[in-house]
Amino acid sequence: MCAMWKLQVALCTLPMLLLSLSCAGESKARSCSEVRQAYNAKGFSLVNVPHQEISGEHLRVCPQGYTCCTSEMEDKLNQQSKQEFENLVDESSHKMRTTFVSRHKKFDEFFLELLDNSEKSLNSMFTRTYGKLYMQNSEVFQDLFTELKRYYTGGNVNLEEMLNDFWARLLERMFQLLNSQYHFTDDYLECVSKYTDQLKPFGDVPRKLKAQVTRAFIAARTFVQGLMVGREVANRVAKVNVAPACVRALTKMLYCPYCRSLPGLKPCHNYCHNVMRGCLANQADLDPEWNVFIDAMLLVADRLDGPFNIEGVIEPIDIKISDAIMNMQDNSMQVSAKVFQGCGQPKPSGMGRSARGISDVFNARFRPYTPQERPTTAAGTSLDRLVTDIKERLKESRRFWSNLPDDICAKGKLTESDDEQCWNSHTKGRYFPEVVKEGLTNQVNNPEVDVDITRPDTLIRQQIMALRVMTNKLKNAYNGNDIYFQDSSDEGSSSGSGSGCSDGCTTEFVFVGTEAPVIGADRSDERAAAAAAGKSLCCGPSVLLMMAALTLWALQTQWR
Repeated sequence: MCAMWKLQVALCTLPMLLLSLSCAGESKARSCSEVRQAYNAKGFSLVNVPHQEISGEHLRVCPQGYTCCTSEMEDKLNQQSKQEFENLVDESSHKMRTTFVSRHKKFDEFFLELLDNSEKSLNSMFTRTYGKLYMQNSEVFQDLFTELKRYYTGGNVNLEEMLNDFWARLLERMFQLLNSQYHFTDDYLECVSKYTDQLKPFGDVPRKLKAQVTRAFIAARTFVQGLMVGREVANRVAKVNVAPACVRALTKMLYCPYCRSLPGLKPCHNYCHNVMRGCLANQADLDPEWNVFIDAMLLVADRLDGPFNIEGVIEPIDIKISDAIMNMQDNSMQVSAKVFQGCGQPKPSGMGRSARGISDVFNARFRPYTPQERPTTAAGTSLDRLVTDIKERLKESRRFWSNLPDDICAKGKLTESDDEQCWNSHTKGRYFPEVVKEGLTNQVNNPEVDVDITRPDTLIRQQIMALRVMTNKLKNAYNGNDIYFQDSSDEGSSSGSGSGCSDGCTTEFVFVGTEAPVIGADRSDERAAAAAAGKSLCCGPSVLLMMAALTLWALQTQWR
């Protein structure tokens, strides 16, 4: 009887026990309504998204407790994390990248317009002053400006040889005009050109103009190439190669809170730093070379704004050439006598035309534009304002790549400002691990991203090499040297197209010759950095011989 009563009690208690166990299970499985709402807001379908938490043994990235995420959701959030990271880097680097694009365009337009206006000014003034004589010989001057433009746009032009050729051609034409009563053969005129350096028929103008033009054009061309290389490097590096380990870390930081029913919880600040420094380790390694490149750009900008001022060289070029013509006319008697003595007496032309009529034309003194008449350049922009603007923007880009994780992880933007109320990779709470230093080798101790420090990114290494090549060109341009053409024709200087530094020009760099790529005249978007990187990796015999010769020159220069 007693046993029967105990059995009845047990049977009555069992449903209540089962109900209590069921209620306990339901209290652990929280609602996923907030997660569903946030997940749908990302553009994902709610099909197969649980309404309540489920067991999380299937998760491969997020914590495997009770979860609102299925395997399919975790895969989609993986892809979303990668895309958002790429967008974050793109947005953070947008201002810096557009700076290089816009300033390259502005400087390029300014320079070419300055050159065009100078040519127009010369043509107008010489036509007005010398009339038909100039028009009959205008191709000499047109060729000068054509070659200057070709050099600036990347053509393989030796500035010194080109300028020497211009003065030799001008001497031949003027010598014939001033001695039109004689007939000159091509051989005779070639003999005349050989006396250019000895007689100095144009006075000191060619020497001074050559020094000014070569230094200013070398600086301007190298500077605009630097802006282009900076643009290409920044564009390539900003397109990040997101490794699988980085994607996992990003998903865990950005979207594992969804799986823990905490979709509105932002990551802790230091946690974000470790993830971003791991994902952007290779970009940080670019930073030292990038900073050296920016510093070299700033130094060349100082030259453009000072002793190598291209505006001060190009604008009065018509006046300087006219001065040279006046010198030739004033010394025509002595020049002709010495040429006749050295090259022989020419045969009369039989035209019966005296030289005095021609001389009278040249005696019509050249009247330059007044400031009001002279054309404005680049829509009224002056070089100093343009260069100052570019320098300010360049300074802002220093340490950009090492600071990129800081910019992305700015508090209140991507991360939580309250260090106690943030996602720490597992739950809501403080993040305790220390923040690792930037750079690839320092990621060996990164607690969030598994980085293979033995495999640096190939693209980043190529961009580092491109920056080194460009920096070397900038350092040589700073010293007034063009590293494409090296000789010893200018009083012991081996600057080639460059003329070195004159008095008052302080050099802070040691000249180092490096074979660098010639930027194509079309300045296409794909050539600069890639060509630089490719050529820098070449170490053929010709390159080694060149470097040896240049090193020897540098030592000789120091001994003098």
